Order: sequence, then structure tokens, then C-alpha cells
Amino acid sequence: MSVQTSPASAAGLERLSTLDRLLPVWIAIAMVTGLGLGRLVPGLDEALAAVEIGKVSIVIALGLLVMMYPVLAKVRYDELGHVTADKRLLWSSILLNWVLGPALMFALAWLLLPDLPEYRTGLIIVGLARCIAMVMIWNDMACGDREAATVLVASNSVFQIIAFGALGWFYLDLLPTWLGLGDGETLDVSAWDITKSVLIFLGIPLVAGFLTRFFGERAKGREWYEDAFLPRIGPVALYGLLFTIVVLFALQGDAITSQPLDVARIALPLLAYFTVMWIGGFALGRAIGLGYERTTSLAFTAAGNNFELAIAVAIGVFGVTSGQALAGVVGPLIEVPVLVGLVYVSLWARRRYFPSAPAMESR
Repeated sequence: MSVQTSPASAAGLERLSTLDRLLPVWIAIAMVTGLGLGRLVPGLDEALAAVEIGKVSIVIALGLLVMMYPVLAKVRYDELGHVTADKRLLWSSILLNWVLGPALMFALAWLLLPDLPEYRTGLIIVGLARCIAMVMIWNDMACGDREAATVLVASNSVFQIIAFGALGWFYLDLLPTWLGLGDGETLDVSAWDITKSVLIFLGIPLVAGFLTRFFGERAKGREWYEDAFLPRIGPVALYGLLFTIVVLFALQGDAITSQPLDVARIALPLLAYFTVMWIGGFALGRAIGLGYERTTSLAFTAAGNNFELAIAVAIGVFGVTSGQALAGVVGPLIEVPVLVGLVYVSLWARRRYFPSAPAMESR
């Protein structure tokens, strides 16, 4: 997707491509289409859910891979060293993602869902599953630093493999007992299950994007690659996103429409979580002196979550019909429209808080 902004006060949203500017419309249509298909086509949700390998939905994986590939093909991999040298960015990301994020979701889940333990557990699992995929789309649309986002997503993947199980034990079992909130839950998930999620949803498109840039630039040069090739594959990311949204809503159409009050209660802490994490990330980036692009990358990688892993863990541990699984599924249904809205907030904040930032041309 090509996104353009300018320092001029009226430029930000007006210079978005038509495809990107109407993204909320396309997403709303995709949601309605998915709900309609789930309700009107008997057995569609069971058929889609049955197409999986090792608890990984092949249909959802296909949509996510199509969505991720164009974004990762745009990354200038030879510039990643400049990002890894920025210790402020890396440590800020670790603080937001692995200390503040899980703690905030734990607090919100217990505060707003004290009487609904299954949904509460599902939300805590969502808070533990840090972003590795869809966040790249929001970062790209908001003209964030693409290379920085790639490094932060990769670091989240490593921490996810190492820390997910331990943090799950801490927030679901140990901490509730310490605080006298009741008996804890046991989260039995293997490091291999987490590694598999990372390899599929990040590893495959990352390798494909790297090889595409390497061989494309080698054959035709960087100018052809960025000016001719990338604009052709850019819209594919949006098609993958919309396809994924249709499938998610089709899979959960019955649950969403038959339990609207439950969905609304799950949505409230999620709405607060995504908003607070993004604002906190943006404020922290500005406070430590990061420029707009890296501040934006920090904010979106802090606010996004790995819903693929959260859903897979909830289903694998508690079952496909469990409240934990429903909470996991509601996660991306709230995350998508909220973070799309925050893309527009980010473009506005650039004009308001970074007036001296250089103009960003089409990426």
C-alpha cells in the first residue's frame, strides 16, 4: 500500500491513496460480508475451521501470508543495522511489550470482567501474545519506519518463544493466587507451538520478502524495484487483509450475533487496552526523542497483538467452543477497526507534534 503525507496541515489524510483512504469502508464491507456468509451458508464456519494443520488454520494463514508478503518485500534489509543500533527504541519496545502490555491486560481483565473467568483468561492470553504480523500493515499506512517495525516484530518473536509460557504461568496462575483473587489457571502450551506460529506467520513472508528484494535489485536495480515492482504488489496486502477479516467473521458469525452482550463486555477492555498501549507508545517515543517514523513504529508494535497465536493457544488448551477461545477471536475484531482509526490519529499527530519532520513521499 502506498501512503503519502506532507507537513502541510491539510496534506496528511488527503494524500493517502484512494485505496487506503477508503480502508475503513472496505473493512466494514468485509466484516458484514463475513457475518453474512457465516449466517447464511450452513456449515461454512465448520468447513473453514476444519481446514487446518496442527491447529493452524490454513485459510487464515493464507490470508495473513498474502497480507504480509508485500510489506516485507518493501523493507530495505541493508538498513536494519541502523535500527538495531538504536538502543532507546529496542529497550522501549521491550518495556512496552513484555512488561507494561501484559500487566495492563491483566489489570483490565480483572477490573472489567471479575465475574467472567473464561473471558478474562482469554483476554490475558491475548495480552501475552505480542505482535508479529498485521501490525506491519498499520505501521506502513501511518508512514512509520518500515525497517524499525521489522526489527521490533522480530525481537517480539524471539521474546515470545522464550517468555510466553513463563508469563502465562505468572499472570494466570501465580499472580491471582498472590493477590487473593482466587485459584489460578494452568496454561499448558509448548515452546514448539509458539515457534511454529512465529515461523509460519512471520518467517515465511519474511524470507519471501527478503529473497524478492535481493534478486529483484540484483536483476533490475533498486530504482526499478522500488518505482516499478513494489507499486504493483502493494495493493495485494490490502486484499490479504480483507480476505482474512471475511474469514474471521465467517468463522465466528454465530457466536458474535448470538452473544452480543458477551462480545460487548469482551470488547470494552480490548478497546481500552489497544488505545492506552498506542498512546503510551507514542508518548514514550516522543519523550525519549525518537522521530515520527520510529515513534509510530514503537506505538503500533506496542498496541498490536499476535491474535493467531492467542486463538491457537485458547483453542488448544480450553477447546474451540470455550469462552477463552471466543475472547481470543473477539481480539482481532476489535483490534482491526481501532488500529485503523489510530492510523489516522497518527497522521494527525505527525502534523501536530512533529511539524519539523521531513516530508515522507510514497513508500
